[in-house]
Order: sequence, then C-alpha cells, then structure tokens
Amino acid sequence: MPLIDAHVHLYPPEVDRDPGAWAAAQGERHWAVLCTRRRRDGRPVQTLPTMEQLLRAMDAAGVDRAMLLGWYWEKPETCAWQNRFYAAAVRAHPDRLAAFATLHPAGGREATLEEVRRAHGEGLAGLGELSPQAQGYAVDDPVFREALGLAGELQLPVNLHVTDPDSRPFPGRIETPAEDFLRLARSFPATTFILAHWGGLLPLRDASALQLGNVFYDTAASPLLYDAGVWKRFLAVVPAERVLFGSDFPLNLYPMLDELPAMGRFVEEARAVGMGSGVMGENAARLLRLSHPAPTALRQNRQITE
Repeated sequence: MPLIDAHVHLYPPEVDRDPGAWAAAQGERHWAVLCTRRRRDGRPVQTLPTMEQLLRAMDAAGVDRAMLLGWYWEKPETCAWQNRFYAAAVRAHPDRLAAFATLHPAGGREATLEEVRRAHGEGLAGLGELSPQAQGYAVDDPVFREALGLAGELQLPVNLHVTDPDSRPFPGRIETPAEDFLRLARSFPATTFILAHWGGLLPLRDASALQLGNVFYDTAASPLLYDAGVWKRFLAVVPAERVLFGSDFPLNLYPMLDELPAMGRFVEEARAVGMGSGVMGENAARLLRLSHPAPTALRQNRQITE
C-alpha cells in the first residue's frame, strides 16, 4: 500500500537562510510568530529542511509520497511565489511529491482565480492550507467564495486550518469558529474540504458535521494536541475513509523525545493504534487521484539530489 503524508510544509531556500529577516521583509509576521519561535530550552519548534532533507526524512520514515501544503500567507504575492516553488518541486520529484496551492483574495478577483487556474494547470492537486481567520479576510469574502466554487469545478480539494477551541494558548494561536467550516461545506457541496488537525474535533462536538459528505479530516500535529487515544475516539464517530494521515512535518511532534522532527515516530504511533491502509495512504491517493509511487524499499539506498 502507498504510505502518504497528506500534510507537509516546505519552503524555498530564501526562507531557510534567514527566516526572521525574510518574514520581516515580506510582511509575513504571523508566519514568523508560528514558525521561528523557540521552546523554553532554546530549541526551535520546527526546522526548515531543504527538499533533499525532506526526501531523506520520508525515506527514513517509509513515506512514499508527501503532500506539500502551502501556507496561509498574508500577502497574495507570497502565495504565488510559493506556488511556483511547489510546481517546480513536483516536476522534479513527481513520484515523491504532490502539492496544494495557496491563495489570498486581496489580490483581487481576476488575479486570484487566474492563480487557481494556473496552479491547476501546473499539476498542483488542491488548495491550502488556507486560514481566512489568520490571513485577515472573512469566510464570506466574495473572491474567496468564488475561488472555492472554482476549486469544486476543477476538482481541487481545499485544506483549511482548524484550531481546537479547547486547545492551550500558544504564540500565534487564532480562533477558527466551527460554524465557519460548516457554513462553507454546506454552501459549496461540490467542493471537497479537508479540515486540518482533526478538524478541531468538530464532528465529535457537532453531529451535523457527519452529514457533510464533502468534508474530510487530517491528523496533522496530533501528538502536540491530543493523546494517542484520539485516533480511536475520532474513528469511533467518523468513518475511516474520511481521515487522512498527515504529520505537519517539519513541526517537531515529540519535543520531549526528539531533538529534530521525526516523521517516522508519528507513523509508528498511527500503526500502533491500528490504522489501516485507508487512513495511511489509500484515502489520500483516491481523493487526490494520485498514482502510486514506487515502494520506499526500492529507494532505500538511492542517491537523492535536488
């Protein structure tokens, strides 16, 4: 079976060299708060791996393919810039990587819709990770809504960032009202939505979410948010075919155990609680219409180059 990580972030080399300075120059303050912060012991909350380092981490974890998600940038030009980087990454490693495009409606109707069409034409597989609440626009923004409608027409799933309303405070935390997601899913029944981070446990809080056949959930950052029992609690309510394994790499999910992000440890957690081939890859492959890459075992000793 393919092992697919449906929630991974990767940034161009310009970001990696000096993240804080880059973010300040680009006006991406929220990203800087979340992605350059350090823990009390001085270690970074996450690293900024190169493409080569990501591929090696995937090999070590036995992950066949990673879905690169865009960030919820505050500037439309940053969104387009990352989209081009992702398109190049997928062209370079079509058997290992797939990607979603990101967007910001402040660029205007024509530019935003053209960006969606261009990303689709470049082979990107969806839109996201988006967060109207963090990006500074309303969920009823007319340009955003038109982009969601276009995503449905083009069969591009949309990944949305969700914050659990009961989660602990942390720098950069934003509220994401559950009603926003319910309203979007009901308003755009032809568009597939993936709610990140277990959807903030939305279907466990509101049974009406279970009636929305166009809503899926990913498991990104799970160990930082919930205990390992969340897998069985969630799947006792939500059908397994609606859940996608996603790590949120390069976020360090086990800071008390690992100095650096360990994608494989999260794979082990999922398997230890009995997650089958659907959650671990087949659901994502079907939803995103991905061809199966060669098994990781066949690549263990190959030389990876960017």
